[in-house]
Amino acid sequence: MALIGPRQVGKTTLALDIGRKRDAVYLDLEDRDDRNRLDEPALFFDNVEDRLVILDEIHRIPDLFQTLRGVIDRGRRKDKGKGRFLILGSASVDLLRQTGETLAGRIAYIDLAPLSALEIDDTRMARERLWLRGGFPDSYLADNDRDSMNTRNDFIRTYLHRDVAMFGPRVPATTLERLWVMLAHHQGGLLNISELARALDSSAQSVTRYIDLLADLLLLRRLLPFRTNVGKRLVKSPKVFVRDSGLAHALLGIQSLEQLAGHPIVGRSWEGFVIETLLAVAPASVRPFFYRTSAGAEIDLVLELGDGTLWAIEIKRSLSARVKRGFHLACADIKPTRSFVVYAGDDCYPVSETLEAVSIHALARELRALDY
Repeated sequence: MALIGPRQVGKTTLALDIGRKRDAVYLDLEDRDDRNRLDEPALFFDNVEDRLVILDEIHRIPDLFQTLRGVIDRGRRKDKGKGRFLILGSASVDLLRQTGETLAGRIAYIDLAPLSALEIDDTRMARERLWLRGGFPDSYLADNDRDSMNTRNDFIRTYLHRDVAMFGPRVPATTLERLWVMLAHHQGGLLNISELARALDSSAQSVTRYIDLLADLLLLRRLLPFRTNVGKRLVKSPKVFVRDSGLAHALLGIQSLEQLAGHPIVGRSWEGFVIETLLAVAPASVRPFFYRTSAGAEIDLVLELGDGTLWAIEIKRSLSARVKRGFHLACADIKPTRSFVVYAGDDCYPVSETLEAVSIHALARELRALDY
């Protein structure tokens, strides 16, 4: 059995496609009629034990996991094997914990990230559209920027007023929206809980809880600082990003590339977009960080690979692949195996003996090819 989550993009399309290829039963648990079919879930599953069962929006009936455990164990005794259930649904931390406790040894997790740069045409136009609109398929494929913006705004409203209430403690939607917008303005900046709490007229404990919720739902990324014993004062606060660039732009009211190009957030938005693109295709063993000292040494993204080696990555929005002195100082501190500058161009070439200029596509392909 597999649980696909926590945040799915195009998961229903995926489920239906799988269902067509196999003799499958598809249940949308947001639909009342489909929920009614599970009034006696054990009996229903026993009647379709030779077919793949796809359960969409599983978070609507979290108590179902206890029943599934018994059904799976009975199936094992009858040599029914693996892959009997495909479970889809936005997964809160509580839901993931529940599945881990109830279905330990019986479940595998697959995360479906938004569209990445490797899933679109390798052209500058397609790449910039993905950056502006984000990776939700309906947003990326919209007929125009206005329709794309409307799609993302609808998602934001739905998430704030319906979905968040299901996954976390009661949080005022207006407060969470203000926080989300503030974090979008602060894209790629160091997380300062006290400053956010003052702006929201809330407690630091409450703001921390709100940010934890947004991070658990994969709407925010907290990029941790890389810690190493170099005898220097290191920045200890994480950097925070709205993970989908299209959502960040919608929160800021940025509808077009022309607006984005003139906005103060443009450089940090591009940085977040590149980071999410690279991490979406990197093996699970790769651990991401950033590095910064009080003296100005800085690396935008440090990747610790599965074998313990380090890659240092500088991210530039410009067509120039030059890096600042602080990057070289930081590399001297942590001594990465390889160093890259990801820039907005398409060519790949050596900048120096130790630094490679690469496109976002080229580095993403190299990361995806890693086998550890």
